[in-house]
Amino acid sequence: MLPRTLEHTILQAIKTFPSVLVTGPRQSGKTTLLKERFAQTHLFVSLENPDVRARVQEDPIGFLKANPPPLILDEIQYVPELLHYIKSAIDEDRKPGQWLLSGSQNFALMQGVSQSLSGRVAVLTLLPFSIGESHGLGDKLLRIDHIIERAFQKQDLRELEPAPARSAPLELDDWLLRGAYPEIRLNRDVDRKLWRASYIQTYLERDVRQAVNIGDLNTFNRFLRLCAARTGQILNMSEFSRDIGMSVPTIKKWLSVLEASYQIHLLPPHFNNLGKRIVKSPKLYFMDTGLATFLLGLHGSEAALQGPMIGPLFETMVVTEWIKAFYHRGERPDLYYWRSKSGIEIDLIVDRNAALFPMEIKATSTLYPKHAEGLSKWKALPGNSTTGGVIVANISEPISLRDCQAVPWDRGVDMI
Repeated sequence: MLPRTLEHTILQAIKTFPSVLVTGPRQSGKTTLLKERFAQTHLFVSLENPDVRARVQEDPIGFLKANPPPLILDEIQYVPELLHYIKSAIDEDRKPGQWLLSGSQNFALMQGVSQSLSGRVAVLTLLPFSIGESHGLGDKLLRIDHIIERAFQKQDLRELEPAPARSAPLELDDWLLRGAYPEIRLNRDVDRKLWRASYIQTYLERDVRQAVNIGDLNTFNRFLRLCAARTGQILNMSEFSRDIGMSVPTIKKWLSVLEASYQIHLLPPHFNNLGKRIVKSPKLYFMDTGLATFLLGLHGSEAALQGPMIGPLFETMVVTEWIKAFYHRGERPDLYYWRSKSGIEIDLIVDRNAALFPMEIKATSTLYPKHAEGLSKWKALPGNSTTGGVIVANISEPISLRDCQAVPWDRGVDMI
């Protein structure tokens, strides 16, 4: 297994918390991480096994006596009622690091965690591979503050240390089409279309039906495809409602299901005193470009790189890299976008320690001074103390552009 950045966060959490829950989308590597990195210190039990589940449901106290901590309970969402008994065991012995739990994110699981383990559990999120992790660099841990400093505050990004050695060159079309889920990323023999189709079917049948009462999964599947077509764009609920033929409250409910299961991320606008007329709707991003391109019917390099969706897909890829960086370090993403009705736009803003760090995202391989105009206008706004500014583009080496720096897309957040 390639090293995962979240492993370091788990190691920190088990020093003080009695239990740690690793959640995230299906197939993001939760089981592999816990089993391969912590099985030497913790007994591993999978609750996905129907026989094991039956024993737990019939006699939870007896099950825990037969499987004492330190214990890994994998796929805890199948038996959320077990959390009440874990709470009792923790209250008897609050020794840190005794309980490692994993579960695909769903409403029943998180409700059970909130009710039973509040104050007793560190809830962490494992998303698909980051670019750095896909190159085997997940053990190169930099804090978010360090990453921001290196990305935004260097006078010249060409002064940075050389990029770490990589296992193999990363091609943009391959990353967009295959995406970042570990199985399909690591095993080139896995058929992309079959894997993606199976993933969507499993997601619809298990997660969606458990979360909301949807009678017609075909309609929800169509809704999923419409979301993919709008990745990287400002969310318009009324437009969604009209296109899918469902009410706005229903659209909001379905979006919350996608967001809770880490299939999409809604990036909020940043509010400050830089202008009065701010667009208020969030931007929608699919959390994996491989899933988005599949839903869009993009199956070849030319369709992905030369088609009309290259801009939104490229932006989606960059934004989700920053989302992963925060989650894998145990933090909520302090990320926003900014757009005024007068035409000033910043694709991504990192809000950190009362400072704003703006970023523009361009799919082009040829940069001109005009590509830095948004950042220049942003920094010139009254009351704006921003000094940094980065453009992420489809280039091979960092370059200076006006008063900002441009960096290659494949020098991911973990590799800055």
